[in-house]
Amino acid sequence: MLLLAATLGPLSLEARQNPLATGGAQVAVAVSFAAVGLVVALNRPGNPIGWLMLCLAAGLMFYIDSGMYDVIAYRLGHSLPLQAVVLVLFHVSEPVIGLVPLVILLFPDGRLPSARWRLVLVGYLTLAVIDMIVQAQMSVYALSQHRTQVDTSGQLSLSDGPYSVIFGPLALVFFGLWLISVGYQVVSWRRSAGERRQQLNWLMAGGAAALALVVASALCGTAHGLWLVVSDVLLAGLAALPLGIGVGILKYRLYEIDRIISRTLAYAIVTGLLVGVYAGLVLVARQVLTVDSPVAVAASTLAAAALFNPVRRRVQRVVDRRFNRVRYDADRLVEAFAGRLKDEVDLDTVRTDLADVVNRALEPVHVCVWTASDAQVVQQR
Repeated sequence: MLLLAATLGPLSLEARQNPLATGGAQVAVAVSFAAVGLVVALNRPGNPIGWLMLCLAAGLMFYIDSGMYDVIAYRLGHSLPLQAVVLVLFHVSEPVIGLVPLVILLFPDGRLPSARWRLVLVGYLTLAVIDMIVQAQMSVYALSQHRTQVDTSGQLSLSDGPYSVIFGPLALVFFGLWLISVGYQVVSWRRSAGERRQQLNWLMAGGAAALALVVASALCGTAHGLWLVVSDVLLAGLAALPLGIGVGILKYRLYEIDRIISRTLAYAIVTGLLVGVYAGLVLVARQVLTVDSPVAVAASTLAAAALFNPVRRRVQRVVDRRFNRVRYDADRLVEAFAGRLKDEVDLDTVRTDLADVVNRALEPVHVCVWTASDAQVVQQR
C-alpha cells in the first residue's frame, strides 16, 4: 500500500499530470480506508470489515497507479515493461469499488443480517467476478485489435466494442446493492436502541457527510479554474465514511456523535448566516451609502465578528434542541438547579436535589454526594 502511494507521484509526473490534481483526493480516500481498515483488522481480527477495507484501499491505489502507467504507455507512446499486463489488470481492478456496499451491509459486526442474505451476497459476488472477466476480455480485445487509445485516466476509449453493452446492466446491479445496503441500515437504525443505535449513528453521519461532499464536488467540477481545485478537495471528504465506520466498530467515543453532529450543523449555519450578513453589508455600504470599498469591507468584517458569538449561542441552542436533546435537557436541568440553589439554605435538601439532578442529567450507575460535614464524621470515627 505504501509502495503504491509512493509511486503515484513519479508516475503522474511522467504522465505529464499534476499528482495532486490527478489522484490527490483518491489517495486521501484510499489512505483513510487503509488506516481504518488496519486498525479494525488489528483490534477485531475476526471482523471481515477491516480486511475488506484494506483490500479496497490496495485495489484503489493500484487502479490509480496502473491508470497513470497506461497513460505513459498508450497515450504518450513510451515503451514500458509489462504494459499489456498492466492494461488488463487496470480494468480488472476497476470493480474493487464494489466492496463498499459489502462493508456497509456487514456493519458493524461483520455478519450478514440473516441466512437469506447469503443468496444476495453470492449473486453479487458472482456478478462481480463476471464483471472482472468481461473487463479482462475487453482489454484483450483492444490489444488484439490494436485499439489501445486511452483517456487521461488510463481508461480505454472503446465505445462500440462487443462488450460495451454489458457494463450498463452490471452498473445497475452494483448501484442496486448500494441502495439495498443503505436501506437495510436505515431500517435497522429506526428499530435499534442503545449502543447499536449509536454505532449506526456514526455510519449514517459518515455516509451523509461523504455523500454531501461528493455532490458538492460534482457541482464545483462543472466550473473552471479554482473551482476544480475546490472540487478535488471536497472529493477527499469521502474519507468521512471509513472514519465513521471505524468509530462505530471500535466504539471509540461512541456516544459523542450527537455532540459532533450538533456542533457541525451549528457552525455550518452560523458560517452561512455571517457570510450572508457580510455580503449584504458590503453591498449596502457600496451601492446605497456609496462608502469606499476598503471602509465598507472593514466595517462589514467588524460587524460580522461582533455577531459571531451571539448568533452561535442562539443557533447552538436551537440545534441542540433538535439533534442533541440529551445535552439540551441536561443544560436545562443544571440551569434550573442553579436557580433553586440561590434561595435554598437546607443542606439536606440541596444534597438530595443535587443527587437527583446528576442522576437525571448524566444517568450514572451510582450517585454519592459527600460534604465537608460527612468528611469530619468519617475522621472522628
